[in-house]
Amino acid sequence: MMGFMSEPTSTSIPLTGSQYDISAGPYRATATELGAGLRRLSYADRPLVTGYEPDQLPPAGAGQLLTPWPNRIDSGRYDFDGATLQLELSEAARGNAIHGLTRWANWQATAHTPAEVTLAHVLHGRPGYPFCLQLAVSYRLDAATGLHVTVSATNAGSRPAPYGTGSHPYLTLDTPLVDVCELEVPASHWLPTDDRGIPSGAPLDVTGSPFDFRAPRAIGDTSLDHALTGLARDEDGRAWARLTKGAFGLGLWAGPGYDWLQVFTGDALAPALRRRALAVEPMTCPANAFVTGEGRLTLAPGTSVSHSWGIEVLQP
Repeated sequence: MMGFMSEPTSTSIPLTGSQYDISAGPYRATATELGAGLRRLSYADRPLVTGYEPDQLPPAGAGQLLTPWPNRIDSGRYDFDGATLQLELSEAARGNAIHGLTRWANWQATAHTPAEVTLAHVLHGRPGYPFCLQLAVSYRLDAATGLHVTVSATNAGSRPAPYGTGSHPYLTLDTPLVDVCELEVPASHWLPTDDRGIPSGAPLDVTGSPFDFRAPRAIGDTSLDHALTGLARDEDGRAWARLTKGAFGLGLWAGPGYDWLQVFTGDALAPALRRRALAVEPMTCPANAFVTGEGRLTLAPGTSVSHSWGIEVLQP
């Protein structure tokens, strides 16, 4: 039987699904149905993060929400509650499971106002993660204090579940390279890793290392893809990373529970993205936490946890 092609439709669904625009004062942002990602953030039409088009997949993880773990799990294998579990190797080239299970899932909007959107997703059990989580993320803009993000998880299943979360924004000051920007990260220790991105030892003191940005200084040719910890915090419990160039700057704050900041200059990316922006990723745990237990949370059935972070333009 001969097949027939249907007529093309006049509209198509963008790769990132529905788009949720929010605004407050000079700030504008868009979150996506795909992965509940942060597709764009701007201030007075000036981009603050690496953005992308609705019909484009997030380049190099730009703006993605990472849950129920951030970063990598060595060989995708871990022990939990008396069982050995094996995840799909989503970073096949390095033989790791990377950045959780919800980046490519559909999230549903449960609330949307001019300045805030909340997206939700039920993560059902699967091989390697036989647990059930109800997840939600809210993106809120404030005209004075910028972007506020809150990530929440509830164990909706019948057994304890391992959990961690992170987010993957790339900060930009609209410079050709981040080399000319000054960076400040109030972290006393850095985590060494092997060539697969798996921790190879305990955190080390940043003193005398290329990763000491406790005082602001130019990034220069420093290559960064490192988790920093031992974070100094302000009176509100926030740890601030600051990226500045001249009179303009951005502050990314990580609230309580975000004990790690992964800082990435993008040296391994394609030329169009290499060192063009700086990923500053708030994480509740470092790479391989499901194996080592470092920072890994265990959610008992019926319990919930929330973490908050944000981005604010620094006023001169």
